[in-house]
Amino acid sequence: MRDVQATAVRELMRISPVVDELGARFTGAGEQIALVGGPVRDAMLGRLHNDLDFTTSAPPEITERLLAGWADATWDMGRSFGTIGCRKGDWQIEITTYRSDVYQADSRKPAVAYGDSLDGDLGRRDFTVNAMAVTLPDRRFEDPYGGVVDLAHGRLRTPGRPEDSFSDDPLRMLRAARFTAQLDFTVDPAVVTAMTDMADRIQIVSAERVRDELVKLVLAPHPRRGLALLVETGLAERVLPELPALALERDEHHRHKDVYEHTLTVLEQSIDLESRLPGGGPDLVSRLAALMHDVGKPRTRKFAGDGTVTFHHHDVVGAKLTRKRMQALRFSNDTTDQVARLVELHLRFHGYGSGEWTDSAVRRYVRDAGDQLERLHVLTRADCTTRNRRKADRLRRTYDDLEARIARLAEEEDLAALRPDLDGNQIMAVLGIGPGRDVGAAYQFLLQVRMDQGPLSREQAEQALRDWWKARTDAP
Repeated sequence: MRDVQATAVRELMRISPVVDELGARFTGAGEQIALVGGPVRDAMLGRLHNDLDFTTSAPPEITERLLAGWADATWDMGRSFGTIGCRKGDWQIEITTYRSDVYQADSRKPAVAYGDSLDGDLGRRDFTVNAMAVTLPDRRFEDPYGGVVDLAHGRLRTPGRPEDSFSDDPLRMLRAARFTAQLDFTVDPAVVTAMTDMADRIQIVSAERVRDELVKLVLAPHPRRGLALLVETGLAERVLPELPALALERDEHHRHKDVYEHTLTVLEQSIDLESRLPGGGPDLVSRLAALMHDVGKPRTRKFAGDGTVTFHHHDVVGAKLTRKRMQALRFSNDTTDQVARLVELHLRFHGYGSGEWTDSAVRRYVRDAGDQLERLHVLTRADCTTRNRRKADRLRRTYDDLEARIARLAEEEDLAALRPDLDGNQIMAVLGIGPGRDVGAAYQFLLQVRMDQGPLSREQAEQALRDWWKARTDAP
């Protein structure tokens, strides 16, 4: 316990200029202010970031006035929730008036109400580890609900009854899973019970807020733990039903893998491979693709006469289901397109066999993957969860060979810019035609020639185009 507090003191010393100046400004105006929530928790964990949250007795208009002339910039997008934001040097700061708001039974948004004390504000927070504060400027530590003990034991509890907390804001049930994934904490049994009993309540929360929590969970260091909690409590059935649906009933001969456990393993292996990606990790698109890559299996499972199990076309079906779910969660079109494309392509490698693909097939693989090629490499490698070491080594070597062939062709042909050897203007000049559908058809023909034969000279491309055009115009 002393170690935790000593760590917090060291971390808070780093921000002493900010907290001391804010404390002096607010108390000088007769208001109270305290560093609160996540920053206090993270300070005790030795990982304080540059985002600082404060709570105050001052209403937003007074907070705004007190920040004038001190902050480098201020903004008030959160004014309706009592929050004024500002930047001071490297620090991003949010200052929120004491709150006591709750959800109404059928509302998607909380009814904002200001509180009148720090203790009351802490009591309405989601978990005890987020219900600690440091008052300013005296730097007195406030922990009315035992958050420091829970932090030391890696335990997630609510300040009061979890049923009351989750009734006030049902999104807190998703936050429990998110903090489990972020902090690697265990969840108090009473919290798990309340999450299970109140899972239906999550449906009043907007899709955007649900999405944001899921994104934070998936990008956390231990997403498997958070996702497993969502499935265990039934919350996943309400917000990401494709995940629990993967827990297929095993056939009597055990001829297919546990798809749910396989999926979580693929996610973990994908995370281990993120260093291969240009931006490193955590990478949202790569992780979502790993999570969703097999969601088409429940819809496509069939048993053959000999008892074997097939999932034909689960890649195509899975891509459609992925797109539908991500649209429902209000993901951007770009992110949705990227994840759905990876899901649709994740089986393509298995047609490679022992390297029988022609160079044309390799070019198509690269072209279809487009700017998702590196992520497709990661997903395909992560999708191998066999315990058969010889089989796993063979698959790894085969994919090594495919990547080597891609690299060789890329060096020779600039695969990243794969396009026909003639552009639209050149096509019109050779054929003596104007803009229209015929130009597009000619372009697609030359692209297929480029894929099949590799780069052609200008003369070869023009001759191929003339031959195609003659056959097209001579046809009845």
